[in-house]
Amino acid sequence: MGDFDRPDWSGRLRRVWRTPPADVCALVVSSPANIKYLCGFDGSAGLVLTTPDRTWLLVDGRYDRSARLSRAAGQLADVEIATLSGSVERLLSTLVSEAGPGSLGFEAHHVTVATFRAWERACPGRTFVATTNWIERLRIIKERAELTAIRRACAVTSDVARDLSRWVREGRTEREIAWDIEEAMRRAGATRPAFETIVASGPNSALPHARPTDRQLQRGDLVVLDFGGVLDGYCGDLTRMAGVGEVKAEARGLFEAVRAAHGAALAAVRAEAPVFEVDAAARRVLTTHGFGDAILHATGHGLGLEVHEAPRLGRRSESSGDRPGEPIDREMDRLAAGMVCTIEPGAYVEGVGGVRLEDDVVVTDEGCEVLTEAPRDLLLV
Repeated sequence: MGDFDRPDWSGRLRRVWRTPPADVCALVVSSPANIKYLCGFDGSAGLVLTTPDRTWLLVDGRYDRSARLSRAAGQLADVEIATLSGSVERLLSTLVSEAGPGSLGFEAHHVTVATFRAWERACPGRTFVATTNWIERLRIIKERAELTAIRRACAVTSDVARDLSRWVREGRTEREIAWDIEEAMRRAGATRPAFETIVASGPNSALPHARPTDRQLQRGDLVVLDFGGVLDGYCGDLTRMAGVGEVKAEARGLFEAVRAAHGAALAAVRAEAPVFEVDAAARRVLTTHGFGDAILHATGHGLGLEVHEAPRLGRRSESSGDRPGEPIDREMDRLAAGMVCTIEPGAYVEGVGGVRLEDDVVVTDEGCEVLTEAPRDLLLV
């Protein structure tokens, strides 16, 4: 990665401390995605401890040398690398003593109760403050380097989508097709799938998050194909639909309703639009077509280092942070230029099947730029 595309790690670390919670002098970052965002480290184990003046990357012996080499090569932020010689709690306690007075923030959604209790015992003189969405708020607007990576991931995913007719046909199993899709993504340069590929046919298509089975595709089936690749750490996410042979009129009507809802949702995307307006645009179309009761999920979600990020493009009563049941986070409840989201309305009818169409977009001041360019027509095989 050249200097032009290098993430602005120092800027990200400064922005962490623009509006910290009251009395918090340091933040322990344990989310792998947030650690990668702040400093570039993507090992399987590590912590970041950051203060307004200093930032440490805590690693064990497996990652000490590689982290130092990456830092020297500019592939890691210029952070202090602290290597475990005992327990992580002991090292954390030692570093916290250098952080100055105040409370310690931790990521409430990413820390188990057992880990939290161990940290408390190791730092008996400190108060721990649970935080939510502290780093996620920074991640929600993508930088230029991030958009470059996401465009690459979406391009690879779109290229694979254009070849679906090579693998989707009567008699093949869902599992075989999923393997072929994932192999094609790897051949095209993806590091890995962004999530377990969904191939759901016939009655399975009516289950929004069905996993591939050994069911063979049969004539008349609707087939949901939901997949994405990861490049440079960033995700693509796309869903297309196939029909095996001639699908029944009711299934065709369901597809056309979802396609119309997809178009309405895309048209609603723009900077400053409340996220629930995008969802409402899709729901109105599906309800008009008689499928209001068949909507089982939100119309979209944020996309980036994780395949599901903020914001959540759901109903007004739903959280915008993609964690159902949380209070609405008003800071992430409105679209802004530079956000990357999926648009994926779906409707699922038992006895008929399910339909979902999904594209990835970057929000602009005028509307949105669609990043996943592949035919959206019902693929008849």
